[in-house]
Amino acid sequence: MTPKWRTLADELADRIRSGEFGPGERLPEIRDLVEQGKGSKSTVHAAYKALEAEGLVTSTRGHGTTVRQRAPLKRIGIERYDKAKWRDSDEVAFIADRVASGRAYKRDEQTQTVSRVSATAEVAAAHGLPEGADVYARARLVKEGDQPTHTLTSYYRPEHVEGTRIVDPTPGPAGRGGGFRVLYDAGYEIDHMREEIFARVPTPDEVKLLKLPPGEPVVELHRTTFTADGTVVEYAIGVHAASRFRWAYDFQVPDSSKGGKK
Repeated sequence: MTPKWRTLADELADRIRSGEFGPGERLPEIRDLVEQGKGSKSTVHAAYKALEAEGLVTSTRGHGTTVRQRAPLKRIGIERYDKAKWRDSDEVAFIADRVASGRAYKRDEQTQTVSRVSATAEVAAAHGLPEGADVYARARLVKEGDQPTHTLTSYYRPEHVEGTRIVDPTPGPAGRGGGFRVLYDAGYEIDHMREEIFARVPTPDEVKLLKLPPGEPVVELHRTTFTADGTVVEYAIGVHAASRFRWAYDFQVPDSSKGGKK
């Protein structure tokens, strides 16, 4: 049997998606729904928390529960790294997502800090370095207007990026085409990459930095970028507000049986 709070949450979600409750509009007060016979106070509260966790609403003290202003960004997959975007044009990855989502963007919506740090065990293993070796960390905070969407920190070997725009902390992408174009110009053309993603509870610092509503998880991304000969030229860790992205991957389905046996 479906719990009452879930039934109410689904009903309200349908009303939001139909446009009955528009972006920025407040949902009814909990006491009003209780008086309408929608359930107890705890039932309505649980329904609202479910809607918040699903990214449909936000709840803030003094402002009640309101419908989110915007649909999630489309976070495209393989095509966001198309060389025609960053090598031949100036459509870096976060801008490619905005274009695919039909959303406006500004290059300075990506801010960054760059520092030379000691590699953690994870970063060192990705680059094939001893733990504690020097690497460059290029940390970005990406926003849509005033709303943070995600962080992304890329780690590089010093010999790959020393003296390049990648280690320049100027806000925005690292020049035309961004970091991948810088690596390309330095003789390190990216060839393939591996991405791993998982959801988790955010840390208190991430809640503050990403301006997360209570209960919202984050999606952590680990990206390893290789040249054709297998050299790792970037290892990146991203933390994304879960409700602010819709992840999309479009790829050819492999059929290893066609390779035959030798």
